[in-house]
Amino acid sequence: MTQTTDGVSTLLILGARGDLTSRLLLPGLGRLLTLEPERRITLVGSARAAAEQSGWDQILSKAFADARGPAVRHTLDTARYVSADVSNPDDLHRLFQACDGVPALYFALPPAATARAVEVLGKAGMPEGTVLALEKPFGTDTDSAKDLNRLLAGLVPDEQVFRIDHFLGKSTVLNLLGLRLTNRIFEPLWNRDHIAKVDIVYDEELGLEGRAGYYDRAGAMVDMIQSHLLQVMALVAMEPPATVGPVDLRAAKGQVLKVARLWAADPAQASRRARYTAGTINGRRFPSYAEEKDVDPARETETLAEVVLEVTNRRWAGVPFTLRSGKAVGRRRQEIRITFHEVPVVPGGLHGIQGPTVLRISLGRGGMSLELNVNGPGDPFVLDRATLSADFGPGRLDAYGEVLQAILDRDRTLSILPESAEQSWRIIDQVRAGWKAGRVPLEEYPAGSPGPASWTAEHAVPGASAKLPART
Repeated sequence: MTQTTDGVSTLLILGARGDLTSRLLLPGLGRLLTLEPERRITLVGSARAAAEQSGWDQILSKAFADARGPAVRHTLDTARYVSADVSNPDDLHRLFQACDGVPALYFALPPAATARAVEVLGKAGMPEGTVLALEKPFGTDTDSAKDLNRLLAGLVPDEQVFRIDHFLGKSTVLNLLGLRLTNRIFEPLWNRDHIAKVDIVYDEELGLEGRAGYYDRAGAMVDMIQSHLLQVMALVAMEPPATVGPVDLRAAKGQVLKVARLWAADPAQASRRARYTAGTINGRRFPSYAEEKDVDPARETETLAEVVLEVTNRRWAGVPFTLRSGKAVGRRRQEIRITFHEVPVVPGGLHGIQGPTVLRISLGRGGMSLELNVNGPGDPFVLDRATLSADFGPGRLDAYGEVLQAILDRDRTLSILPESAEQSWRIIDQVRAGWKAGRVPLEEYPAGSPGPASWTAEHAVPGASAKLPART
């Protein structure tokens, strides 16, 4: 794909010296430009810190180390760095003057800094058609998300606003659409009559990795569940859209979030939280989270969180959707797990039933598997477990490459609706209120373990309704 006639000419990154920019945004841009050599983009980086152009060039050189071609050379030859205070309209005006053509303003900033910048944008003389791309999390709670939406609505038409969730740029997540919507073996069964429960899990072996400044204020619930896993759940649970274009797809996802509710409407029954203590993963020693650099133990930030939701519509009522994410967990598990109901009756004489049919869709390695009971070798009346698997293969672009391509071409398929951003906070704010009130204890687990000892496969959320099945 080459640049469209009404596409963006300049990518202006606020927070250009941060980890997000150097580790994810710029390499994603480099990959995009390598694959699209006809694209011409001017890159302007900005941060509060004063820096020589040579310092910016070094960041670019490292981030673009594997990028090649004429589009890359053009961007590197024309890239510039401008120091600015994003809360100062005069500084923002200087940044816009450094842009060529239509700019996309990418807020690679913490939520508070993003809000301050948006507040003064109206005084900064934005060029006509400016695209605003806001990195997650979008606000810090329901009220701040609503306030931010109101500010944005007063600045530009909503089609110029991109609320970013790079997680939706993962080709493995997008592969869910084709798998579910184009296979008759799945689509007629994709409902409460055939599916017993859905688990969306993103456990990782990594710890803080130098991100304490952000993570200690967010925690697993905001960093992963609110920002990413709720969007994945919306893709899993949505009604089939008329098209997978931005209008229909985003509307279908938005309807799911509107009717999503805490299980039993009670955070004490529908959630649990924990943080890691000292431990070892693959020979690497982790300190206790409370002892990590720049962590304030008094915040009681969770590094492992789990919440159970119900999508209260005809298709899904009564089916628990469990969203879980944790850091420093010994078993890396990043998947959507669809567990089907067991058959109501097994004919006499068949032995060895090992459980229901399970569909797993990887969020990390790009594949799927279907676990089935089959007649095994030897005695044909004793059933074994078999797994059918497929590899989706790598995507053309990485997640941030997909996001940047969408922004530069004004394709809003991966952008989140303003109402959806607010609904995501509505769900999570109920959980956090219960936590703040002390209704859900902060448990502990050694780094490298699966989680607290009480969180076993057979143990549901403490106090959960009897109809809530044990989670994996």
